[in-house]
Amino acid sequence: MAETISIQEFQKVDLRVGRVTDVRDHPNASKLYVMDVDLGPELGTRQMVAGLKPYVTADALKDQLVVAVANLEPATLRGEKSEGMILAAQEGDNVICLTTASPLAPGAKVL
Repeated sequence: MAETISIQEFQKVDLRVGRVTDVRDHPNASKLYVMDVDLGPELGTRQMVAGLKPYVTADALKDQLVVAVANLEPATLRGEKSEGMILAAQEGDNVICLTTASPLAPGAKVL
């Protein structure tokens, strides 16, 4: 069972709708993409690195609305800076990015 967190801890996570504007292969990792994700006028465009390459094509990701963690501490993954995290769900070998049921503007806050 997963460790529980308080509602106060969860409220610290800034979830936003983002639009993937560019997807490219990571130069130093075969399973990673380097993506530019537009998080709206307040937060701008962020570079994010994600291990989605085995599950989804770059063309399928491009222009997709995704749910992203906007306030994750930046990290360097195999030499590329990642300034957030795209949320995805996995069931067996199937992995999909979390998205919205209806179109929303980049930067919309996930409640």
